[in-house]
Amino acid sequence: MKITVIAVGKIKERYLEDAIGEYSKRLGRYCRLEIIQVADEKTPEGAGQAQERRIKSREGERILGHIKDGAYVVALAIQGQMLSSEALAARIERLGVDGCSQIIFIIGGSLGLADEVLARADYLLSFSPMTFPHQLMRVILLEQIYRSFQIQAGTPYHK
Repeated sequence: MKITVIAVGKIKERYLEDAIGEYSKRLGRYCRLEIIQVADEKTPEGAGQAQERRIKSREGERILGHIKDGAYVVALAIQGQMLSSEALAARIERLGVDGCSQIIFIIGGSLGLADEVLARADYLLSFSPMTFPHQLMRVILLEQIYRSFQIQAGTPYHK
């Protein structure tokens, strides 16, 4: 199975790069992992709603340009459904059993995801009603994907 993470913006902190690298290495045993960074748009101070929609739309176009037909798309969104780690593991496993060869997880920028991206998603996943920095969310997502494979394998990692 191929797992792709499409994320808006660059990682700026070395410690986050290190954590992403560690989970990427660990995931190499279970899947082919690809991480795609798309450029973020600068949001001017005091931007209005219309300007924020245009910014999200431009970022959304970049995201949608990387989505292949037939991929199962999971958009991370506050309004999505929250799952336990076991439920996420079961969902990933079920997709594989059903013949899904690629799952794409999408992490938006500081303003969130464009409506077009949310509409393309097959599933909206929420990690919490809280807001997390989108750079940190990459680490959290990769850890949960790794945990999912560990749960499926029955290892003691997940307790």
